[in-house]
Amino acid sequence: MALNYLNTGAAKMDTWNGQMSAYGANQTVVDKVLPEMLHLIDPHWYQFPPMNPLWYGLLGFTITCLAITSITGNAMVIYIFTTTKNLKTPSNLLVVNLAVSDFLMMACMAPPLIINSYNETWVFGPLFCAIYACGGSLYGTVSIWTMTAIAFDRYNVIVKGIAAKPMSINGALLRILAIWLSSLAWTVAPIFGWNRYVPEGNMTVCGTDYLSKDWLSRSYIIAYAVFCYFLPLGLIVYSYWFIIQAVAAHEKAMREQAKKMNVASLRSSDAANTSAECKLAKVALMTISLWFMAWTPYLVINFAGVFETAPISPVSTIWGSVFAKANAVYNPIVYGISHPKYRAALYQRFPSLACQPSPDESGSVASGNTAVCEEKAPA
Repeated sequence: MALNYLNTGAAKMDTWNGQMSAYGANQTVVDKVLPEMLHLIDPHWYQFPPMNPLWYGLLGFTITCLAITSITGNAMVIYIFTTTKNLKTPSNLLVVNLAVSDFLMMACMAPPLIINSYNETWVFGPLFCAIYACGGSLYGTVSIWTMTAIAFDRYNVIVKGIAAKPMSINGALLRILAIWLSSLAWTVAPIFGWNRYVPEGNMTVCGTDYLSKDWLSRSYIIAYAVFCYFLPLGLIVYSYWFIIQAVAAHEKAMREQAKKMNVASLRSSDAANTSAECKLAKVALMTISLWFMAWTPYLVINFAGVFETAPISPVSTIWGSVFAKANAVYNPIVYGISHPKYRAALYQRFPSLACQPSPDESGSVASGNTAVCEEKAPA
């Protein structure tokens, strides 16, 4: 099906060029929009000619590839973490929650986008437009706040050490519930009148209305950005700043003690535990960085519309969709590559999908306390 998009796009290119020559500026990107959707279209989009059909073909093909990869990868993460005994820890519940939100993101968002790309416009009507946009916003917000919770869990374990109160199963479940409820509150607000959900410039997806000039709509974009982008970013930076400081201080103390004892290293089991924690902290930091790389284009597009700092074209809105959907692909790849016990369990159940851990790795520092999650099991 994905290849059909490329073939369809190439086949339609000549037709598109002929139409543009014949009608000139009389055609717009809005022409194919359903009549019942027109009241949601901002006048800004009427100035743009129809997009080249090849863009729709490329968008459909790209999203198809991302959806297959993401759904498969996140399903594996959910299955392995929920069925492997030594991975059933409180901290790993946050990992599972992250995989669930990523799985739902692509399972729910990709099929409509692929269909709309084939039809070159939104074909599901205004109600499903609002539901689609609400779902995308919900899963994205759950993802970032789950990342924040993972960062705080690492901060609690690495910085506070033995003085920290270990997270329990109930504590992890309460955090997950709070994440979903708070995210839902933010994402249903436009349905009740604080901003609204409308088709974006490429007319294949729906999102928040960042082109309205009234300050009620603008205030939502700004508040949403603060509480669902900048605040989590600040908390994550705070957590990892102190994690890095704690790790650096520990390594310095280890080197100084080794010099006093005239030995090359003091890599005891305690040091091994710390090294495992540091490795998993780096994995989490990498995942968070990728998330912000994925969602920053949407932030830039929204702020460009709210503050009118740059022109927004229908083609530019495609990049927001692609980068945001790509976020759901990163996490299972990162955890699959960097989590030794996950990788070992994956190899045991699906040998063709994973590389078997080497003997050195199996007894290494990283696997000694695999996930940072097991070093402080609650009593």
